[in-house]
Amino acid sequence: MAASTTTTTTVRRIKLGSQGLEVSAQGLGCMSMSAFYGPPKSEPDMIALIHHAVSSGVTFLDTSDVYGPHTNEILLGKALKGGVRQKVELATKFGIRLADGKREIQGDPAYVRAACEASLKRLDIDCIDLYYQHRIDTRVPIEVTIGELKKLVEEGKIKYIGLSEASASTIRRAHAVHPITAVQLEWSLWSRDVEADIVPTCRELGIGIVAYSPLGRGFFSVGSKLAENFSKDDFRQVCFCWST
Repeated sequence: MAASTTTTTTVRRIKLGSQGLEVSAQGLGCMSMSAFYGPPKSEPDMIALIHHAVSSGVTFLDTSDVYGPHTNEILLGKALKGGVRQKVELATKFGIRLADGKREIQGDPAYVRAACEASLKRLDIDCIDLYYQHRIDTRVPIEVTIGELKKLVEEGKIKYIGLSEASASTIRRAHAVHPITAVQLEWSLWSRDVEADIVPTCRELGIGIVAYSPLGRGFFSVGSKLAENFSKDDFRQVCFCWST
């Protein structure tokens, strides 16, 4: 992908995909601020962290309606006040519902629209820069889901469409309905299966790749001692069992 530099920050800018979205080469994933990696963190501290990241040139912010659920989007909405919104590229996601302790994947048109409207309200913004389908609902043809997302683009409620953890064939079918700007996937030294089919497909179609957990959910930066300090509600206790 083409890249350009700026004179005001040390974080370079890159073009994500071929549809015109430009972001900081390093992004800030906000999930662990509110969920999954132990209890929610202090809201003032997390808002300060977000502001520090943005002022340092890390302007690509990532959240989802399932983080909390909902509370991470609310946190981002507060952090974006005071002119910060105009400085960032904001990505959020839909498609995973948590109800009564169970996870449900949903991608029908009515849900897509309702989820988008709810995220816009929680984030307190008019338009989402990059809107991902968080997981693929295999009960609904991907063409139907993307068709509704295309309408949201046309209505100005989202700018770009993304997919998360989609197969190569699903990416191709989705891209045929409306250009997919980015695919988010886990990609690190211990998670490399995407290199076989998905990464080449994205490169062929001009789709950007957003790698989450590139440091193995903290393992590659801290080491095995990381697991010694997990709280009881840190879901890495489970994911490290199958990753290592």
